[in-house]
Amino acid sequence: MELLAIVIPIIVVLVGIVVFASTRRSDTERAQGQLSRETRGRDRARPAQAEEAEEAPAAVSGREVERAAALARRDPGELELVGSGAPVPWVAPDEEAIGVARRQFLNRSIIGLMGVSITGFGTAIVAFLYGGAGGGGFGSEIDVGVIADVEASIDLGNGFLYVPEGRMWVTRYPKGSIQKAEAVYSAQELAGMEAGLVALYQKCPHLGCRVPECQTSQWFECPCHGSQYNRVGEKRGGPAPRGMDRFAMSVSGDNHFIVDTGTVIQGPAIGTNTTGQEAEGPSCIGDSTH
Repeated sequence: MELLAIVIPIIVVLVGIVVFASTRRSDTERAQGQLSRETRGRDRARPAQAEEAEEAPAAVSGREVERAAALARRDPGELELVGSGAPVPWVAPDEEAIGVARRQFLNRSIIGLMGVSITGFGTAIVAFLYGGAGGGGFGSEIDVGVIADVEASIDLGNGFLYVPEGRMWVTRYPKGSIQKAEAVYSAQELAGMEAGLVALYQKCPHLGCRVPECQTSQWFECPCHGSQYNRVGEKRGGPAPRGMDRFAMSVSGDNHFIVDTGTVIQGPAIGTNTTGQEAEGPSCIGDSTH
């Protein structure tokens, strides 16, 4: 949604430029074929100038006089008359070629290039937003790994595992709390919880800040406005309207933990606390009520 808020104004501006260029081209086409007053005045003056030139006697040079006398002394039979030849049939010009002026050619070229650019840009945006289904990135199903390896990575991170390509946190879910979870969570969430894992979306449901872990309290604590969540993303304090959102989870036949980042499930309601986990140490952001 953040990307769409940036992309949509850009596309609107580009479309406005195309419409403006098309309007200018229409104005140019309407202007073709209209002569200015000065041009029409010059055209009316040309016939009069041509008549004056015909009435005025042409100056004859001496060389021309001598040549005329030499021709008169010759036998008229020796003179060779050169005809103009057969008339050439008139061929109408190609209206398509005559109608395209330089300005029209440039306008059409610019509009064509802009159309190609907008098409390429739109294709790239669509591919970015919806093309992740088979690309292995955010918005697709991500194989986090074999469950035993995932649990080992969580232990190395002192209770937390961040998966950047999925924009998610993966933590352990206590198997002793499954009975309580069944009354709160959907089947898509329980598939991972029953395997001992939960995948949480990194964004705070309050205003979208990225929520980091707090190693001392063993909770998630949002630095923007102080919302706090236990290790499985259930809200424990702050202004957030619910717990952390999570993704649909599943376990493959070869015991791989699969997270569908294209399916975001809203976090549990305020007051949900299936694990009963309390803060295990000092908070990283202080008292969230302040």
